[in-house]
Amino acid sequence: MVVGVLRLELHLHGPENLKEKRSVVKRLLGRCRERFPVSCAEVEYHDLWQRTMLGFAVVEHGEPAITALFQKIEAEILRSGELDICATENEFIHYKG
Repeated sequence: MVVGVLRLELHLHGPENLKEKRSVVKRLLGRCRERFPVSCAEVEYHDLWQRTMLGFAVVEHGEPAITALFQKIEAEILRSGELDICATENEFIHYKG
């Protein structure tokens, strides 16, 4: 069993205040939850209106499946056209038993 963690630092183009930012983030996270078997949340930069960090977690049988899923998530987020991905971080935790 492998736990995969993805962190995406995003620069949002449209929001002009925190209320607009929360709307964009909520929409992105909702779309990812609907389309992919992941847990996700905003994990940093809660008080900045043009920047956010989203965290995703998934459990799979191996790293290749998780890597492919994370690539699909990144593509889905970019498809919105409302943001740029500034940084990406992947982590894999292996459990044997």
